[in-house]
Parts: sequence; structure tokens; C-alpha cells
Amino acid sequence: MLKKLSILLFIYGCYFTVAGQQEAPKLSTPGSYTWVWLPDPQTYQKFGRNQPLFETMIQWIKDQRQKLNIQLVFCTGDLVEQNNILQPDSVNGDQTSLEQWRAVSNAFNKLNGVLPYILCTGNHDYGIKSAENRYSQFNSYFPPQGNPLMSSLLVEMAPNAAGVKTLENACYEWRSPTGQLFLLFSLEFAPRAAILAWTKQVAARPVYRDHIAIVITHSYLNSTGERIEKENYAVADASYGETIYKEVIKPSGNIRFVFSGHIGNSDEHRDQVGYRLDTNVAKKEIHQVVFNAQREGGGWHGNGGDGWLRILEFLPDKRTIKVYTFSPFFYISPATRHLAWRRESYDQFELRY
Repeated sequence: MLKKLSILLFIYGCYFTVAGQQEAPKLSTPGSYTWVWLPDPQTYQKFGRNQPLFETMIQWIKDQRQKLNIQLVFCTGDLVEQNNILQPDSVNGDQTSLEQWRAVSNAFNKLNGVLPYILCTGNHDYGIKSAENRYSQFNSYFPPQGNPLMSSLLVEMAPNAAGVKTLENACYEWRSPTGQLFLLFSLEFAPRAAILAWTKQVAARPVYRDHIAIVITHSYLNSTGERIEKENYAVADASYGETIYKEVIKPSGNIRFVFSGHIGNSDEHRDQVGYRLDTNVAKKEIHQVVFNAQREGGGWHGNGGDGWLRILEFLPDKRTIKVYTFSPFFYISPATRHLAWRRESYDQFELRY
């Protein structure tokens, strides 16, 4: 009898575990709102076959806007695989750079007038293939006037390497539905010293002293929780994670979060995510989070990342963010719906601020 009861309890537990995994995302608490974080989308763009998958992710965000009370979308860079190639090799992609930039901008354009979105540039968004220089086509496809919902949030832009003020380095002020004030910075790949100085100067303005400041940039943290110190890209005057932290993050009393992407140490999911906690000069905690997925779904030349994104649920207590990792791609079909959630401690957790 005891053996039968144990078997029944096991089946009961398995059923509800699978049932829980198959649930659609929903708010855990009335009055919450969410942001959606899109990791490096480059591999979705470099193959024509993968571009509809990224469009599915964007459409899902648009469809879930009211149910999840989505307020903001952000992406941590590498929008394309190659910034300026004319002839793809059909191994590392079959799309020209023109086709890649058109694909990623067309996808994000679906959110124009629907949701504000903040994008930062990665190493693949510069040079020819990967940051051989600071030239990027980003501004041609994501101009400041592109999404009208961003105009009222934009505080100012800093000049790019060509001296043009673009959204490569931008600052936004945003008021949450619960009345909290946020200051969000989107910084170029490996920011130049002048950009770090600009970020620090804006964050230090008295008017933003009580804002919750957030830095969104590409190369900052690795999967072991160590800040990146140096990389071997050709661009000069480049600052990586440790320098960004020492020059801007720690000295700024209002910067509380850093979100980054970039890393892909292996095809294993664990090697594309990481977290680190430090305190700034005001003794406030700084949550530093890295999230990527581009090597999932077949590696560098796979489907682009299995549709993984993160949902950040801001609770009405104004102190807690619940982080979830979810794939709209897997959720589409009942046959794969049980795969649509990641429940590991490094994929589902809370941030207190």
C-alpha cells in the first residue's frame, strides 16, 4: 500500500511540475508591471531562415503588452552579425549586412508607437565583421525619431566616434506606474573614455540624485561573475567591464543595475548567464546581470537562441524585481510548451533594490 501511495505521489508531483511549466506567463502580484529583456539577436538576423523566429519574439511582446503590463523593452547589443559586409559566406550567415539591418529594424519597428525600447550596440554592430573600427550603421536604422514613444523619455545623446549624437550613447528618464523615477543609460560597445565621463556627469546631476539609475551595455560581465577586464578587438579607446565599474558604476550613488550581454563561453546555457553583487559609493547594492542565448538552438550557426528572453516583473512594493526566463518560441506548440521555462536558480530569481 505504501509503495502504491509513493508512486501516486510521484505521479501527482510530476503532473503539477509539468503543468506549472506549461503555464503562460502572468503577473505574480496585482499592480506589478514588467520590462522585457532581449539578448543578443545577431544569429537570428544572419540567416534568413531565423529572422521569423525573432519576429515571433517581438510579436509575442506586442501581444502580451496588456496581460503582463509591459512598460519597456531593452536589448543588450549585437543586433546584427556583421555590420558592413556585401557578400555573406553562407557559413556564418547567408544575409548581407543590409539584409540583417533591415530585418532587425523591421522587427523592432513593430513596437513603434506601442512600447518604448532601448537598444545598445555590440561589437558586431561596428566595423566590417566585428569592431575593426567604430563605424556602425546603427543610426541609419534606429534614428532618434524612429519610435515616437522614446522622444518624451530621451534626456540627451552623446556623440558617437564620428562626432554625431545618436542613440548609441543615450540617456532616458522614465517614471514607473508606481511613481518611481528611473534614469537609463544605453552605452556603446566598449565605451570610449569620453562616454564614461559623460555618463558619470549626467548621473551626478542633482536632479537625478534620487532616481534609480541603470546602465545597459554589451561587454561587462562573464558567466563566473567576474567583470571583463580586456578584449582583443581592434577598436581603440575601449573600456570594458572592470573599467566601466571603477570609472562610473561604483562612484555613482544612484546606479543600481547593470545589464549586459555578449558572452557565449560555450553552447551550454549556464555559460551565457551570470550575476554579481557589489555596493556603490553610497553603500547601495548594485545588481550586475548578464544574459545571452545566441549559442542555444544549435550553436553559432543554429537558430539564434531558441527564442529565450527575460521578463522582469517589478512588484508594487517598489523594492523587488522577479526575473523569469521564458521562450515564446517553445510556448507556441503544445508539444514543446514544457520546454518554455527555465527554472534554475540563475534563471529565475529576485532582485531587491
